[in-house]
Amino acid sequence: SHTLDLFSEFDLNICAEHYEPISHDLISKTGDAADITTIISHPQAIAQCRTWIRNRFGSVRIVETTSSSKAAHMASEDKCIAAIASKQAAHLYGLLPIESKIEDKSGNMTRFLVIGKEQPAATGQDKTSIMFATPHEPGALFKALEPIYLAGLNMVKLESRPTRHEKWSYYFFVDVSGHKADSTVARTIEALKQHVLSLKILGSYPVADQSGAQD
Repeated sequence: SHTLDLFSEFDLNICAEHYEPISHDLISKTGDAADITTIISHPQAIAQCRTWIRNRFGSVRIVETTSSSKAAHMASEDKCIAAIASKQAAHLYGLLPIESKIEDKSGNMTRFLVIGKEQPAATGQDKTSIMFATPHEPGALFKALEPIYLAGLNMVKLESRPTRHEKWSYYFFVDVSGHKADSTVARTIEALKQHVLSLKILGSYPVADQSGAQD
């Protein structure tokens, strides 16, 4: 959410995307579950392992931190702390596994965005990301999205965030298939502009291949 908020403040493009299979381990200095009084990690990692934690460590204190890497660093300094992190983090900080693959649902994927000044040319297999703000009135989102439907574009993502500057106003983040240089995409964005308070094209970039990713 914080990353999405920053798109409104910086003039950078999404240049590429990457999907990474995510698996979590519970790691500590000793690798002994009996030593653990606190489990620490990034909020998203904790959420992905919440049922497992409740079943195995129901009475242990849960603490959120800014990253799983920071959690691993903290665990390396205190044998009573276990971190939810990756095998790579365990290796980096000299930690031992208490248990591996503790996520509640296998097959978790995290989407990473490459941000920079580059504006990739069309490849024929592209995605365009835009953000726009709508007024606080009935049907505002429907009016904004209708041009995408009428153009026959595939909308592959829709997410909302409250704006920082006006109550009851929202930014919407939309991914559509196609490149901003494509005539259909360009016309659709121009039509969408007529129904929103503001619009920003975040970038057009090649669609990442997810077919080979396995947990």
